Amino acid sequence: MWVDVRSLIDIAIVSFLIYRILVVLVGTQAVQLIKGVVLLAVFSGLASFFKLRLLSWFLGSSLLALSFAVPIVFQPELRKMLIELGGGHLYNRKMSSDEAEVRVKQIAGALSYLKAHKIGALLVFQQEVTLGDYYNTAIHLNANITQELIISIFWKDNPLHDGAVILDKFSLIAGGCYLPLADAPEISRWYGTRHRAALGISEVSDALVFIVSEERGDISLAVKGRLSKNIKDFQVERLLMHYFVGEQVVTGWRGKLKAFKDLFWAKTNTEGEAGGLVK
Repeated sequence: MWVDVRSLIDIAIVSFLIYRILVVLVGTQAVQLIKGVVLLAVFSGLASFFKLRLLSWFLGSSLLALSFAVPIVFQPELRKMLIELGGGHLYNRKMSSDEAEVRVKQIAGALSYLKAHKIGALLVFQQEVTLGDYYNTAIHLNANITQELIISIFWKDNPLHDGAVILDKFSLIAGGCYLPLADAPEISRWYGTRHRAALGISEVSDALVFIVSEERGDISLAVKGRLSKNIKDFQVERLLMHYFVGEQVVTGWRGKLKAFKDLFWAKTNTEGEAGGLVK
């Protein structure tokens, strides 16, 4: 049997595009719509097979109406998908070391400034688990990651300063994001709302979360429901480099934390400064 090479290429390209579109939409409300459309299509096919004319007409009309409603109702998701396609992110473009260094410099510089001036901040770095449920209801920015932008968002007179900022490897996605608070009874009263929010989002995702305390003027890190206090500047830079070059900082805390424990522990550790991860 002779195989048409062009047909195989055609099928491969369409399959890849569908896969990447689904990856972009995972974690958004559009996933529920896709499930509903698939269900309607299955019922419509069954109705046609069993020659149920009225039901077949009703389901066909519903699918037609959905084709007009989808672009309106899910405009944010479609916009994000087109932005990803235009930016070349749809195919998971790997970031070069030079690009990573530029972003690390901008973010580390912003965190250092915020720490020095005791300006509270909460930066959430999205990894494999999509945080669409949290930034879809926030203020969408989709902006380049710059030191000035991060500082200005958390400036006390900015309307967005009380919420979190969610970023990925290529852009600052949204500001003014509200996150779930960790409410475990063993959490110390030392933690404020920002730290509880950081722990909360780290418990439900694999996000890397940096917190700047406005009371103490230090930087903390939340990963997988655990908090490391008083993170040093060189540790911030190394953690961010691991993030941007595509390596997971934690995938199962027992194994990965052992491999990267030098990132969390400062060489000098005075009493009251927990450089390591604490519960």
